[in-house]
Amino acid sequence: MEANSCFFFGLLLLLASTMSLANAKVQHHEFLVQATKVKRLCKTHNTITVNGMFPGPTLEVNNGDTLVVKVTNKARYNLTIHWHGIRQMRTGWADGPEFVTQCPIRPGGTYTYRFTIDGQEGTLWWHAHSSWLRATVYGALIIYPREGTSYPFPKPKRETPILLGEWWDGNPIDVVRESTRTGAAPNISDAYTINGQPGDLYNCSSEDTVIVPIGSGETNLLRVINAALNQPLFFTIANHNFTVVGADASYLKPFTTSVIMLGPGQTTDVLISGDQLPARYYIAARAYQSAQNAPFDNTTTTAILEYNSAPCPAKCLTSKPIMPRYQPSTTQIQSLPSATALKVLGKLRSQLILMKTSSSQLA
Repeated sequence: MEANSCFFFGLLLLLASTMSLANAKVQHHEFLVQATKVKRLCKTHNTITVNGMFPGPTLEVNNGDTLVVKVTNKARYNLTIHWHGIRQMRTGWADGPEFVTQCPIRPGGTYTYRFTIDGQEGTLWWHAHSSWLRATVYGALIIYPREGTSYPFPKPKRETPILLGEWWDGNPIDVVRESTRTGAAPNISDAYTINGQPGDLYNCSSEDTVIVPIGSGETNLLRVINAALNQPLFFTIANHNFTVVGADASYLKPFTTSVIMLGPGQTTDVLISGDQLPARYYIAARAYQSAQNAPFDNTTTTAILEYNSAPCPAKCLTSKPIMPRYQPSTTQIQSLPSATALKVLGKLRSQLILMKTSSSQLA
């Protein structure tokens, strides 16, 4: 009798595993890495991009899918692509760190990455893992629930990736090479960006400021990624609160805050409700700097949250957020033990960071 029970239980497990595999897909993508003319801060640069896009393409998969990405390198630099946060289960050679899991892809060469995403749902990202090419070679990697399952929170009306980055008004490879030559710290960035654009507070940038739409009464999901090379960043939206529901491709027990901080490479999923007067509201990010007397980029990048029922010309009034100050002497940071896993899909970052701040108005 006991043997029959064990056999029946094993059969059920095998059937469940087979059904899960049947729903999984193999997704194929191609990355062409090459120099592309990109104009920012009044100047045009030959910028290394993927498929001519800055930031690069967003990859969307389901938990359980296999991702196959053929990378062709037409740039003049060696490079690799790293899948930041992906658990490489017996596919370590697909992880991407240069000279660690693979030799770099030489100019004119190709390499195909193949790996299965298992037990992760939420937001991750990919980026170059060679020198400072990741200043412009990066993009979002969105992992949806397995087919037939859903989020552990109400489905949002709209989902928007928000990629925070750093921009140098020159070749970032030259920046790091000069630092290596002199032994000095690298020159600080000239701007921060939201989805590749610096925003209204920088020269020659306001016409291309990113617009994020929202409807009155809607609840939208923002997938926020800090793709900056060196800088932790505060992120906030004027007059709106966030409900934090995930971090680094793991779900969290929801909690509410008006501002989040992300370290370089970190991702955070937040819900935002269209519960304010229909208008335009600044989305903003700027540095959190803990080191005393160390130079850093103290500028602020902006985008605009625009209600669908209240579109207006670029010069119309936009509400400004209250931003945390840069230094820890005026910003008390505490880890939140309440930021715990809601649905365990694997190991979870045990803590998130929330700010209780002395604040200043966006300049």
